[in-house]
Amino acid sequence: MKILAFGASNRKTSINKALARFTAQLVPDAEIEVLDLSDYDLPIFSEDLEREIGKPQPAKAFFNKIGAADAVIVSFAEHNGSYSAAYKNLFDWASRIDQKVFQDKPAVFLSTSPGPGGAGSVLASAKGSARFFGVDLRAAVSVANFHDVFDAESGRITEPNALADLTAAAEALALREAA
Repeated sequence: MKILAFGASNRKTSINKALARFTAQLVPDAEIEVLDLSDYDLPIFSEDLEREIGKPQPAKAFFNKIGAADAVIVSFAEHNGSYSAAYKNLFDWASRIDQKVFQDKPAVFLSTSPGPGGAGSVLASAKGSARFFGVDLRAAVSVANFHDVFDAESGRITEPNALADLTAAAEALALREAA
């Protein structure tokens, strides 16, 4: 199973990218590709600009990466209660290629933050709109207090409840592929 994993942030040391990578590693026999959204630099989306330049190559590349995967794991960074600007802009451009950005791929949505909210607001938003964008959502998990539950040296979640939730999400993704 080829899994595309990414944190919905353009921060090089994104805790959401670390969470997506870790969760992808929980899927048995997975071939994992981890994207860095900073590799998809785009101008701010507008319909006027789209008419002028068409669909930019980075948006096409992102869309094609999703299309080439068997499943997707996204961990959403929360900026002021919503998506990061980098993710939202890339997503907006990709949705102009096809509204079903996720192309009916099985997906796990995650979120995390350093605080007790675990970026739950943005995760709720992503879950609420998933059906409009071709997401075959298998599980959604918010992990609170990331720095308290993640061992940076080993790259692993150490808190038992968070680990159990992430393992169940990974298993739901693997079970859907086997079905």
